[in-house]
Amino acid sequence: MLAPTCRASANASDARIFRYGGETPGAGNAGRAGGFGSTKCHKRVSSQTFPRRGNRDCAPSTHMTKRTIPARRFIKPTFEFLIEKKRDGGEFSQEEIRYIIDSTLDGEMPQHQLAALMMAIYFSNMSAQETADLTEEMMLSGEVIDLSMIAKPKIDKYSTGGVGDKTSLVLVPLAMASGVVVPMMCGVEHDYVINTLDKLGCFPGFKANQPIDQFTAQLARIGGAIVQQSEALAPADAKFYALRKETGTIPSLPLITGSVLSKKLAEGSEGLVIDVKWGNGSFIKDLEQAKQLARSMTRVGRSMKRRCVALVTDMNQPLGDTVGTSLEVKEAIQLLKGEGPEDMKELVLKLGMEIVRLAGVAGSTLSAKQTVQRHLTDGSALAKLKDLVKAQGGDTTYIDHPDKFPAARHIRKLPAPKRGYVHTINAAMIARGVHLLGAGHEPGSNHNHSKIDYAVGVSEIKKVGTQVKQGEPLMMIHYNDEAKLEQALEYFKNAYRLAPKRPTPPPLIVERVA
Repeated sequence: MLAPTCRASANASDARIFRYGGETPGAGNAGRAGGFGSTKCHKRVSSQTFPRRGNRDCAPSTHMTKRTIPARRFIKPTFEFLIEKKRDGGEFSQEEIRYIIDSTLDGEMPQHQLAALMMAIYFSNMSAQETADLTEEMMLSGEVIDLSMIAKPKIDKYSTGGVGDKTSLVLVPLAMASGVVVPMMCGVEHDYVINTLDKLGCFPGFKANQPIDQFTAQLARIGGAIVQQSEALAPADAKFYALRKETGTIPSLPLITGSVLSKKLAEGSEGLVIDVKWGNGSFIKDLEQAKQLARSMTRVGRSMKRRCVALVTDMNQPLGDTVGTSLEVKEAIQLLKGEGPEDMKELVLKLGMEIVRLAGVAGSTLSAKQTVQRHLTDGSALAKLKDLVKAQGGDTTYIDHPDKFPAARHIRKLPAPKRGYVHTINAAMIARGVHLLGAGHEPGSNHNHSKIDYAVGVSEIKKVGTQVKQGEPLMMIHYNDEAKLEQALEYFKNAYRLAPKRPTPPPLIVERVA
């Protein structure tokens, strides 16, 4: 272990990890590194340090400006008081939020009281300042990666999750080809959304888990990485999220904001492009709530000195023509060749333009559009996907020869029950059906032991507004197990509603928030 220090080295040249863990024996909350009343300096890691929270004995950091709390004695409130305060619409101070985070990490706050607090926040909400303080304290509950030794702009992309959403598979190599470094860590997805890493798992040998030093080295070497979320980052969020799933408080806007940004900013990103999805295929069913979340995330990001842009996008039908693992990867490869379905092309173009503009690579809308289109057609973005897959141990020959991906033993159509127009599609039902076929992990399963069938899924999905004849396929179902197909068919059949008149398809991009 390296010796404790209070001074940062001026000659740091490698990736730094700022650590905030550790306790002083017998000191309780006050003795945690940076806790109230603490005079302990944190451990030196690599060649630079970062002052933890209220520690005023250490030299100030040049990496991030943090709001200073006036030096005064903090009197610990009871947990009952904090629950009642939020229940009655009160606003927490930063000291109180810090105390909640510390008590959660130390296990001092009982689970039933933390659950009550989550529910109180869900119903009474949080102010903009509270949400910003919560995000900052959650971020500083663990390690924060410093990527300042990488000269290129570092921009990440986050999506609230959608059915058939394979944009990360396209946007990460696209951004890399544009000169933008993308430090992407993937966490747990909501409901039956297939994780990006599950899709990349169809490349034999691909490794999703990386230690932080290997993650930062890969970023410096090739400019991008897509890895499993590190448990060392924002550990307070992991505890909060597990309880939110059990208490029905996942949709809380301030808790979503704190959860997402605390992890994304701890990765070392200088900016973030956010895709907030709304509709029946998202956990956000209400459009106004999606807009509020987009505003909350961009506002908190700016308060933490990060550039943030959010797009509110439609998820009332699957994105693209496929839902599955290898089927979606093959579609992503098409998109990286400038081909593929129109809705995916539109979304990739819009999000890609936001990334290159936020990074400063392109100065105007026209320049951003030309940059994105050029890298999607000249092969440079596809080459970056090969670099990423190779760097993480995957077999890149599958990119040149997509027919090598596993194929299902059986393919059958889902026939239209009558003539008409596709009026609505329940994307969540399609996602659930695909999971029943075997694509993706079941909610609550152990991801290390549950097996994914990379061949199964659905393709050639008819979209809203498409005219169909009776018996014409609404989609093609790729399956290996007849028993699983019978279960999935009920969901697929109930996902479609046909009508005699052509509906107006909803706009894909609803709103831009910056």
